[in-house]
Amino acid sequence: MAYKPQVGATMSAPNVIPMADIMLVLLIIFMVVTPMLQKTHQVDLASVSDPRDMKDADKDDAIVVAITRDGSIYLGNTKTKKEEITGQIKDQLANKLDKTVYVKSDARAKYGDVVAVVDEIRSAGVDSLGLLTEKTKALAGPGAAPAGKPAGD
Repeated sequence: MAYKPQVGATMSAPNVIPMADIMLVLLIIFMVVTPMLQKTHQVDLASVSDPRDMKDADKDDAIVVAITRDGSIYLGNTKTKKEEITGQIKDQLANKLDKTVYVKSDARAKYGDVVAVVDEIRSAGVDSLGLLTEKTKALAGPGAAPAGKPAGD
């Protein structure tokens, strides 16, 4: 009688541990890289109760000027001087049909700094200027009306 080797029991479930390890590494990579992908410099925007939606400000080719609380000016993510911003915006608007520039200012930035930057942008031949703000979050309190119903009903 010849020796016949026995085959071990087959495993019916696939081993998913290596796949889970790879997914966790990819998740960590995306969590680290995502904040670096912002197109413009981050500022704490002023809160308003009734903002107008400006979807064009999120486009890749939108021209966004940010003013920080210390008065620094950023064109996109590049820090610039107030005197140079007119020429830089003229260069970017030269071959665009939509001549709109968006300004996002820190809520604690000096009003005079914002006005000076807006004047520089206007002197570049901008057709329209959008001021980016953040919608105020309504707090539900004892006197607040339920959502969808006017107060007093």
